[in-house]
Amino acid sequence: MGMVIGIDVGISTTKIVGICNGRVVSPMRIKATDPVSSLYGAFGKYLYDNKIQMSDVDHVMLTGVGAAYISKPVYGLPTAKAGEFVADGLGACHESGKDRIIVVSMGTGTSLVRCDGDKIEHIGGIGIGGGTLQGLSRLLLKTDDIRTVSEMAVRGNISSINLRIGDISARPLPGLPMSAVASLFGNARSDASREDIAIGLIWTVLQSVGQSAVLASIGSNIREYVMIGNLTLLPQCRVVFPPIEKLYGVKFIIPEYSEFCTAIGAALCHFDQRFHVEKL
Repeated sequence: MGMVIGIDVGISTTKIVGICNGRVVSPMRIKATDPVSSLYGAFGKYLYDNKIQMSDVDHVMLTGVGAAYISKPVYGLPTAKAGEFVADGLGACHESGKDRIIVVSMGTGTSLVRCDGDKIEHIGGIGIGGGTLQGLSRLLLKTDDIRTVSEMAVRGNISSINLRIGDISARPLPGLPMSAVASLFGNARSDASREDIAIGLIWTVLQSVGQSAVLASIGSNIREYVMIGNLTLLPQCRVVFPPIEKLYGVKFIIPEYSEFCTAIGAALCHFDQRFHVEKL
């Protein structure tokens, strides 16, 4: 059996993986000025870097917002499009080894997909994500480079930005420890340092995403959330999510290939007859 290539086509960034005998092969990301260039650049580089011949590829599976710009088979190979939310679910289940989860896809915004056994469904989302972090950083820090913001944030002091329960109450409130966040940016001063602003912005995005995941699971008895997408690479995830886990008795899971789960899920759609794909 040959390789199935899964490609998550963004507007300027494309993620590509191969699936061979159920194994993920060499995930890769490529940036370009438009989705078509990004797709073909990623595909060519992926084959070249991994010494894969065109004849070794059985099928190409596309997903993502940029896939809408692709209307013909990639290099004449059998090509199909998979739904992005289904790809999110399949990829997250595959990488986490779990089938009863809420998938939290942290991209430009954040989408929420519930996986419950054989059922995968999009249940909503929020307009807060990497785009929010970039936009606010552009306004307040004069940069939209997420890596730069993250490095600045390491030197920041979150207590100089967020207001905690302990800042406004002499004793814990029912179900809320003194360390719980009462207000994001509620303690910010006009002369806050750039480092403090940076950590405040990251907390604002990650805290909002984490809380939305918890709220989305009410009534489902699902208490495990698989986090995927670019924001999972932020080291601050290891600081922001644990207090939410402790507060609500839930678990946030960031799998090894969290950044590439949607591309992985697109490839897996080729093998799963439950879900419709659009052949090109």
